[in-house]
Amino acid sequence: MITPGQTVRHELKSRRLTVARAERITPGFLRVTLTGDDLDSFAAVGPADHVKLFFPGPDGVIRTPTFGPDGSRQRPEGVITRDYTPRRHSADGLVIDFAVHGGEGPATAWALQAKPGDELVVGGPRGSHLPPTGMTRVVLGSDTSALPALARWIEMLPGDVEILALVELEDEADRAYLEPSHVERARVHWVPATTTGPTGIETAVRSLAFDEHTFVWLAGEAGGLVPVRRHLRRGLGLPKEQVIVDGYWRVGVVALDHHAPLDPFDPID
Repeated sequence: MITPGQTVRHELKSRRLTVARAERITPGFLRVTLTGDDLDSFAAVGPADHVKLFFPGPDGVIRTPTFGPDGSRQRPEGVITRDYTPRRHSADGLVIDFAVHGGEGPATAWALQAKPGDELVVGGPRGSHLPPTGMTRVVLGSDTSALPALARWIEMLPGDVEILALVELEDEADRAYLEPSHVERARVHWVPATTTGPTGIETAVRSLAFDEHTFVWLAGEAGGLVPVRRHLRRGLGLPKEQVIVDGYWRVGVVALDHHAPLDPFDPID
């Protein structure tokens, strides 16, 4: 029986950090390492934890929400924020990997020009969701946006759990993002990116068989994941304890709230 993992709550805190290094690790990924005294209390112990990054506005000022005397949160004009999964945290600093295909968004634009000494405000994580227990097999699936979280899943799952990773990339050169240890640990299938019809992730998932000992985690573009979730939950009848499908972004939507229902017309509670 698969049991959801424990939720670990953290003190909600904003940290003003400084860029120590910025380096391109594949054609489509920039790795930024942030340092600062505030990191002493930082914790992100779940595979898909996320932090809020607050970026400078056109005037170079980083604006963040404030809290009133009654505890209510107030969001001033000009706050620019996006959610990211921390790649890792160690004595060397907090590592954030930015997918940088195109340079239109504020996060990508900032990362492309980041240099040592630049500041960034990091909020959270508010909590960590640990991996579930009781499974013998895990199916992971991601597009480029969720690849840092997929790598963390591979690293955090117990050694006796079989892992199948389905990865959909626009640029095959970004396969190098996964380290040799990831590829050795998991059976990685590189699925083709599509512009029409079912996504590569959907096609791959529909070809698989699932039993009560298999856990599924999928993340990426929300619209393409809706039919996959319906297939798993409605078509196959898998219980919610076995399936997490998370929309990290949605075509045509700026700063998607990934806490919002993936499919508001069919929430499948």
